[in-house]
Amino acid sequence: MPLILVRHTRPLVPEGVCYGATDLDLAPAFEDEAARVIATLPRAERIVTSPLSRCRRLAERIGLAQALAPVVDERLREMDFGDWEGVPWEDIPRPELDAWAADFLHARPHGGENVHALRERARAAIADYRRSGLSHIAVTHAGIIKAALVDGGDPKGWQAHVEFGGSVRLPPA
Repeated sequence: MPLILVRHTRPLVPEGVCYGATDLDLAPAFEDEAARVIATLPRAERIVTSPLSRCRRLAERIGLAQALAPVVDERLREMDFGDWEGVPWEDIPRPELDAWAADFLHARPHGGENVHALRERARAAIADYRRSGLSHIAVTHAGIIKAALVDGGDPKGWQAHVEFGGSVRLPPA
């Protein structure tokens, strides 16, 4: 069954700021961006969403268009960047960034979650959706989408760029 991962629309945050678990409001263009997203999506049997409001609001709009009530799945939340949340990337100490790059999957120089834990959450959620036999639209974050691409065999998945409001259709397992 089809599984489509949709990245939330543009949040209201300055460019270049690190955010993940922070619950941000949406940019003023949300209604127009949501309409564009909805126009690109096929019908689904189930809509799931990250608990963060930037995803839930888009999932609710998609749900209205498809007469489905979105279900919150905590596993779809973005990575918690700990002490880096809300800090401009250029202000994060270089040694911390280097430590993260040296052990990308397991390092936690920010004190938050590591990439491995994010990947495991994404993997478990996607496996459950596939086992259900239902078509899904999952409204989530770039980190979850990148983890899914890597698990799907894309060797450049961690470097993938998914636009705000963009989507990725995962191939069958």
